[in-house]
Amino acid sequence: MKTSIILSTYNWPEALKIILNKLIPHLNEKTELIIADDGSTAATSDLISFYKSKSPHILHVWHPDNGFQKSMILNKAVALSKGEYLIFLDGDCIPFVDFINEHLKLKQIGYFVAGHRVLIAPKFTKEILKTHKLQEEITDFSLFNWMGCYLFKKTNKLLFNLRLNCNSKWRYFGLNNWRYPKGCNFGIHKNDFMSINGFDEEYSGWGHEDADLFIRLIKNGLKIKNGKFSIPVLHLWHKQANRSNSLINYNKLIERLKDKSIIKTHNGINQWLK
Repeated sequence: MKTSIILSTYNWPEALKIILNKLIPHLNEKTELIIADDGSTAATSDLISFYKSKSPHILHVWHPDNGFQKSMILNKAVALSKGEYLIFLDGDCIPFVDFINEHLKLKQIGYFVAGHRVLIAPKFTKEILKTHKLQEEITDFSLFNWMGCYLFKKTNKLLFNLRLNCNSKWRYFGLNNWRYPKGCNFGIHKNDFMSINGFDEEYSGWGHEDADLFIRLIKNGLKIKNGKFSIPVLHLWHKQANRSNSLINYNKLIERLKDKSIIKTHNGINQWLK
């Protein structure tokens, strides 16, 4: 089974560089990386071109900057993907060395996998971005190192780097809680993503496009599998995006919750398929 990692990004090449350095050693004929670029400038494009020269398994999908259009660029990226399994990752989240393998261990017919994130404090984020050695070593920290980070409030979680059985019974609790998954880190069979026509591109501007996707997946019969203690990512601190459209999107989401009939969006990935 071929896997496609769908990595979203927007004008943060410093963070993207760290993530690419973590992912590239694991790309091969069975694992491709598609960078879904929501209108970044030349600095990001130049960085990606450099990494594409290192690996033939990277594809850069870009469209002009017309505001926050994450749903659209993710759909465009998936439309060009060749994988049967999709792993979604945001461009502010650093994966661990076993990120892809653990995701694939968790995959299961009838489920999508909800990963989790560890929030990195502002000061620690700056240290990571400025220090090459720290960038290389951070995902190899021992449990002792991470306990220290937690005690000194550099992170918001403890023991997240433990690895527990991928098929333990507790991974199936809360199977229909659409609030639990995060769009920054989840895995899904491509057929399941396509069956609801992907992300709804009517969600323009920041917010709730991922929750809408999860709601429709659950309506379509899919269940959630908990990826905790298997696939953490380190979420770098950054200023909040413009959230002026958040309330409009939230109201749309509430209507989506009420209307049980809407599973397959009309404004989704189908328009980008060749």
